[in-house]
Amino acid sequence: MNNANMLAEAFDRVREAVHAAAEGLSADDLNARLDDGANSISWLIWHLTRVQDDHIADAADTGQVWITQGWAERFALPFDEAATGFGHSGEEVAAVRVDSADLLLGYYDAVHEQTLGFVRGLDGRALDRIVDEGWSPPVTLGVRLVSVIADDLQHAGQAAFVRGVRERA
Repeated sequence: MNNANMLAEAFDRVREAVHAAAEGLSADDLNARLDDGANSISWLIWHLTRVQDDHIADAADTGQVWITQGWAERFALPFDEAATGFGHSGEEVAAVRVDSADLLLGYYDAVHEQTLGFVRGLDGRALDRIVDEGWSPPVTLGVRLVSVIADDLQHAGQAAFVRGVRERA
């Protein structure tokens, strides 16, 4: 298996986890928070998708799906369109609300397609390209992609946990 196929497989597994966490849930379950300091499924999936969208668009030198495909308008959140959820307060987390999983999963799937289009075109040399000089050592594309996958899986797992708690309640 080459690097591009391995990355595509990893992102496909993220997609499976995201869909498993959200499909078929009511708006109440998607937007519920276990307590005032907790993240909802809606926020977790929106956030992981925003970060993936931001990081892939930056690495691929393309526009973010959030903006170019009109998802910011569809979500109509009270944030700057550049917001990814990083550092959000409890009040900001509570502001991410959806009426159904269709909006969340539609946005995620659009970002997933852009991601696959990008990673399938990579070769091993591309993964060594520096994409962020703000760290020591500087971050390579390969490290950035692994970071996105790890972060996505962590947040998808958190969403699955919240789903499980809600289903047992």
